[in-house]
Amino acid sequence: MAIEILTIGFTRTSAERFFARLKEASVVRVLDIRLHNDSQLAAFAKAGDLPYFLRELIGATYEHDVRLAPDESLLTAVRKERLPLDQFHARYRSLMDERDVPGILDRASFERKRTALLCSEPTADRCHRGALAAILAEAWGAAVTHL
Repeated sequence: MAIEILTIGFTRTSAERFFARLKEASVVRVLDIRLHNDSQLAAFAKAGDLPYFLRELIGATYEHDVRLAPDESLLTAVRKERLPLDQFHARYRSLMDERDVPGILDRASFERKRTALLCSEPTADRCHRGALAAILAEAWGAAVTHL
């Protein structure tokens, strides 16, 4: 079965548009790949609220997997030290290799459940979700759609 990896960010969008994109794409599972998912800055995408909104608004489930997030040192390098994007992607890919991603993931769950990878950035090209989607696409022969 062909797999399609979907990605979505929540910043610079309204809750209405965010949930509409997920619904229009028939997403049934949102896989949160943020290291910190409980910040007040996350608004409607805070870990304490998002599972409820997903279930009630679009009938989707929520999972959080920090194994797919950048580690604290990589986040610091990007945010405070202004690590260039190409170096961020290279270091993130190396981290995923160390963690044996995608080997540690259940590919069948991606085949059964239309899944969107979630992080905060408004576009996937500036974020680790785009890099992760590319890694999974290479390994699994998956298609990628950025919502």
